[in-house]
Amino acid sequence: MDPNVLMVAEKPSIAFSIASVLSSGCMSTRRASTDVHEFDGLFQGFNVHYKVTSVIGHVFSVDFPPAYQNWETINPLDLFQAPILKTEANPKARIARHLSQEARGCKYLVLWLDCDREGENICFEVIECTGIHPMDGGRRVYRARFSSVTESDIRKAMQNLVEPNKNEALAVDARQEIDLKVGVAFTRFQTRYFQGKYGNLDSSVISYGPCQTPTLGFCVQRYLQITTFRPEKFWSLHPYISKSGYELRLEWDRSRVFDLDVTKIFEKLVVDEGKVKVIGISTKEERKARPFGLNTVNLLKVASSALGLGPHQAMQIAERLYTQGFISYPRTESTAYPATFDFRSTLAAQLDNPTWGSYVQALLADGFSRPRTGNDAGDHPPVTPMRLATEDMLGSDAWRLYQYVTQHFIGTGSRPLLLGIPIPTVRDLDSNLKNQENNQMVLCIAHSCGNLGVKATVPPWECNPAVPPRDLRRSWV
Repeated sequence: MDPNVLMVAEKPSIAFSIASVLSSGCMSTRRASTDVHEFDGLFQGFNVHYKVTSVIGHVFSVDFPPAYQNWETINPLDLFQAPILKTEANPKARIARHLSQEARGCKYLVLWLDCDREGENICFEVIECTGIHPMDGGRRVYRARFSSVTESDIRKAMQNLVEPNKNEALAVDARQEIDLKVGVAFTRFQTRYFQGKYGNLDSSVISYGPCQTPTLGFCVQRYLQITTFRPEKFWSLHPYISKSGYELRLEWDRSRVFDLDVTKIFEKLVVDEGKVKVIGISTKEERKARPFGLNTVNLLKVASSALGLGPHQAMQIAERLYTQGFISYPRTESTAYPATFDFRSTLAAQLDNPTWGSYVQALLADGFSRPRTGNDAGDHPPVTPMRLATEDMLGSDAWRLYQYVTQHFIGTGSRPLLLGIPIPTVRDLDSNLKNQENNQMVLCIAHSCGNLGVKATVPPWECNPAVPPRDLRRSWV
């Protein structure tokens, strides 16, 4: 009888993807606490029977024993020396029993948990539940390391199995214990301290989080800055002019004034004259360096500021794109790619995209540049597109996030961009205005942002032509 191999992933969707790849789609699935996919195949050169299932995050959570649960009799300081125990994180799911049952009769355990410290910790939770320990009576435990759920990455991970890292798992154990003891001790202390001190304070529980509470401090600081700010009205002139099909908004070199009557005087001068004159053109060079690889922090910043997606929503979308195989693992601090990363194949996967496919083709033909050396945090490679997608396949929000990830990646392999931006200086033509104080100058800069970086779009200005303002608009705060 062929030996059994149990493989455990962190989510049911990843277990399904792994089983689909390794079985070439020829598998059977049965219901359990989480689905179990079964098929026959080869493992290290001999025939085996595979069972692929999953957990749903951490199997266990930490808590204090019952003797330390009483708020009235236990001093919060005593919690720092108290023992802790692990209990099943989701008893209704019965994941611990599920893993124990599926491990019966299995000779090999292959762990496909996410490749970060939390995933490494879950590996040892799975080992505890299955009872399959490394080198235990001929039974073996292996760890698969992967950064995306694509066929090539899954097969590569299967060919390069390693041992799970006990030290990384212990680091998470330490973090969980610190979070529990600090969080519970300070929550109990400040809840009891503030009770009855403020009449409008709902003090049934005032919780403390080692990460959340300091973050709340930043929010309060910003709130106080906003509420104590005293706005002051100001006015500014913004003439609009058109020439040869280009429209520009001119910037007043005085920028703004705090007197409405003065602003109206200048507005009347410009409107009455009806023309401005280009008196000089200077060129400003701007160099746009290639971006580093994309890490989680920068992904969430752009999602929030440019795409209108909050951090929680953006990470949900990114994780879904990851489990579907469209992008690599989205939780990473690294901005540097490993030396062995295959940029050419990853770029080539985008050749059929109607928007940037031609740009990628030119990049591959002319020779792309390796991304700049960023920070290697020792976790996962930067967030990277792994296969071609369309908006119809992903939906609006997921497509916009995928589009940004892809264009950022293409930008990492592009050449630095050098812009020469002409800056025409124009002046009103009122012949009765003789001094610089009244003969105000306005400046304009013309550039636009394209899909693959900044592209200069500059109007054909010449020195000395008289150009009529098309419109004059006032703005104030």
